[in-house]
Amino acid sequence: MTYEFAIFDFDGTLADTAEWFMAASNLAAAHFGFRQLTVEEFKGLRAMGSREIIAHLGVPMWKLPQIATFMRKEMAARAQAIQLFPGVSDMLTGLKSASVGVAVVSSNGEAAIRKALGETASAIDLFECGATLFGKAQHFKKVVKFAGIDPSRMLAIGDEARDIEAARKARIAAGAVGWGYADPTFLKSLGPDRFFDRMDEILPAFRAAKG
Repeated sequence: MTYEFAIFDFDGTLADTAEWFMAASNLAAAHFGFRQLTVEEFKGLRAMGSREIIAHLGVPMWKLPQIATFMRKEMAARAQAIQLFPGVSDMLTGLKSASVGVAVVSSNGEAAIRKALGETASAIDLFECGATLFGKAQHFKKVVKFAGIDPSRMLAIGDEARDIEAARKARIAAGAVGWGYADPTFLKSLGPDRFFDRMDEILPAFRAAKG
């Protein structure tokens, strides 16, 4: 099946933010009093879902909104230095040229994401930013309303278990990538509708929307 509207996560899907995320997470840990992790410990979290990670770090659920705000500020301060994965700009402009709708749904702020994307931001039709850790489904539903097409013709692409969970809640097809935060084998075990091993596999999964 091919799709007519693409929804992308940002961190770990379009942008290589793993190093930034680890540094920002440890800054947040020092600030909010939860566990700081080594590089090896971070790697061990790649085969866990978000709830398991939160429990492992010992983060109280009530602190999550404050931590998210802290992380967004860190992202905004470093947005100019964040690198897109190779092939992202060509892929996004290719979708735009093919008249495929494109949205970004992320927990990060729109201004920081636009700065990181640079000129490629013009390929994005809608930014739905500031999503809470488990609140992406509501943002996906807003994208469905914006697109005005059947959710089955839309594909949400991310690099974590929560992206797949949110897509299913919004009744959108779930796509996953093998180059992001979560372990590819773990993501495949969750049964996404599409799995992408390479960036150049994304564009052929879409077709121009019908008039």
